[in-house]
Amino acid sequence: MNVSEDYLKKLIKPRSNIFMEMEQYAIENHVPIMQLMGMDSLLHLLSLQKPKSILEIGTAIGYSSMRIASKLQDINILTIERDAEKAILAKNYMERAGLQHRIEVIIGDALEISDELFVEKKFDAIFIDAAKGQYKNFFEKYAPLLNDGGVIYCDNLLLNGLSELPLSEVPRRKRTMVRNQHQFTDWLMNHPDYDTAFLPVGDGMLVSIKR
Repeated sequence: MNVSEDYLKKLIKPRSNIFMEMEQYAIENHVPIMQLMGMDSLLHLLSLQKPKSILEIGTAIGYSSMRIASKLQDINILTIERDAEKAILAKNYMERAGLQHRIEVIIGDALEISDELFVEKKFDAIFIDAAKGQYKNFFEKYAPLLNDGGVIYCDNLLLNGLSELPLSEVPRRKRTMVRNQHQFTDWLMNHPDYDTAFLPVGDGMLVSIKR
C-alpha cells in the first residue's frame, strides 16, 4: 500500500517559528535543507540513540543542526560548512534561537581541513549532508572520529529521484555525482565494519552502526 506524502506530512509535529522561517528562506533562495519526513525520521533515530556529540558535514543555513540541538537538550554539535555566506547566516539563526553555545560552526572545505583540528575529538554520531559526489571521501576522512557503537547518518541518497534513473537518462552534468553515489551506497552496504541499512524516508538515508 502506498501512503501519500501529503498524508505523512500531516503527521509531522509543528515546528517553531524560526524553523518555519528557515524553511521558507530555503525555498525562496534554493538552499537545500533536509526534507521534513527525513528530518523527522533522523530526529527520532537520534532520540533513540541519545548521542552526546555530533559531527555534521554540511551546515548550509544551520537548519538540521538547530533542529537536532532543539530536540536533544544535552547534545553538542560541531558542524562544517565551506560556503562562508551560508555559515554566517547559520550562526545568526543559531544566536536568534539561543543555540550558539551548543553548536560550533567551522568554515572551510571538509575535505581540506587539517586533521590536527580534530586531535583528541571523538563523536557519538556523524551526519553527512554535503557535496553528494564526495560522500565516500567524507566517510573515510571522518569515520575514524566515531566512537565504538556510534552511528553515521548519510542523507540524500536518492538525489531527488536521480538515483532511480538509468544513468543514460540522468542529465550529463550530474552523471558523475550519481555514479559516485551509487558506488558509495554499494561500498557502505557491504562494509565489514558497519551494519548499514537504507531507509526510504525523505530523500533516502543510510544509517550505519559501527560494529
